[in-house]
Amino acid sequence: MSFQIRQAIATSVAGSDAQEIYAMVDDAIEKGDEHFLPGLGVFFEQWWQSAEPHLKQDAVELIAQKFTH
Repeated sequence: MSFQIRQAIATSVAGSDAQEIYAMVDDAIEKGDEHFLPGLGVFFEQWWQSAEPHLKQDAVELIAQKFTH
């Protein structure tokens, strides 16, 4: 993913509160449109970079469960 995409996504959510970001994520997932995937990926990347190791482990376990069941 190019830096320009990351920056554009960061700029588009700058100043948004938690409720607004929740609505953006929920809307992107509900619509299922693949052009929203890079944005969700940027959100995940930003979270991952600051998450505690135990939260990362919990996340990958949940993800693994979704793809193994």
